[in-house]
Amino acid sequence: MPAPNPPNPMKTMQVVYRVAGAASEIEARARAIAVEQSIEMPPGAVRNERVMREILGRVEDISDDGAGHFLVTIGLALETTGGEAGQLLNMLFGNSSLHPDLELVDLVLPGEGGPYFGGGPRFGVEGLRRLCGAVGRPMTATALKPQGSTTAELARLAGIFARAGIDVIKDDHGLADQGSAPFAERVGAIQAEVDRANRETGGRTLYAPSLTGGPRRLLAQLSAARNAGVRAMLIAPMISGLGALQELAGEGLPILAHPALAGSARLAPPLLLGKLFRLAGADAVIFPNHGGRFSFAPDQCLALAEAARRPWMGLAAALPVPAGGIHLERIEELLAFYGRDVMLLIGGALLEAPDLESAAQDFVERVAAAGSRT
Repeated sequence: MPAPNPPNPMKTMQVVYRVAGAASEIEARARAIAVEQSIEMPPGAVRNERVMREILGRVEDISDDGAGHFLVTIGLALETTGGEAGQLLNMLFGNSSLHPDLELVDLVLPGEGGPYFGGGPRFGVEGLRRLCGAVGRPMTATALKPQGSTTAELARLAGIFARAGIDVIKDDHGLADQGSAPFAERVGAIQAEVDRANRETGGRTLYAPSLTGGPRRLLAQLSAARNAGVRAMLIAPMISGLGALQELAGEGLPILAHPALAGSARLAPPLLLGKLFRLAGADAVIFPNHGGRFSFAPDQCLALAEAARRPWMGLAAALPVPAGGIHLERIEELLAFYGRDVMLLIGGALLEAPDLESAAQDFVERVAAAGSRT
């Protein structure tokens, strides 16, 4: 991937950290973070004037955040990222993530930051709506499970979901290239079943297989998916890398980003899932809904959804996809909470229903009805 044109060297990113410590020590701690996340060496040993003037991080603000914590804003040079999403995360929190006393809270980029990192989502909310024929309403999604299922079993499930009119059917993120359902075989069979269902119903369901592995495996899986007629894909950026997400975004298929491993570091979810995944090119961002299997609070979920879809540097809005233990009984509540620009993902609650076909149809109809009132 060619290096982007360098930005104005004086352009800086404002990076916000929440730091634990004593008031008497916070200024020195803030200066240490600024050094660690920029030149990573004693400033007195630097002989290059430009490095000292333009590259060395600078403390821009310190404010009390209560209970022995402070919000520290550091100015870092945008050019140090090289326009690469993985390097951006490295410059924001690479070494400092090893220190237990701080977390990465927020990032403010200069206006040229969006194009510098590739332009964000290529489809976004409106593009996904157009592909699925879901203009003006909330969207629906489900997952193919469990691991260990055969290709035929997973394809049968996909056919049921597509005939019910679910907008997006994704692989469970644990599906990779296992012997029970090898990637190329699985993807070809599932896409064929989804295509068949779409022809029968006039629907426009998308299937998003999970792409996994290193660069060669990702490219091979992308090629196999294209050959099968796939029109969307799923990737877990914290496993395969933000750089992989950024490059795959240029391949012309919408991307759903999965949050696996996103809770392993002290990065605020609205920043990581809502902003950084979007910046790197995710068209839809899956995240744990409040009141489900995970511990996200309602205000955190809403902040994440708003970060994904609010106007930001001219980037297309990414579609928030709350998931993780959602049941049909919560559909009306969640659409009132998130609004119309959302995709509800229900997996296990459908699969445990005694009548899967009826449950899938009920899911679609309830979302459509509640969405018309939102």
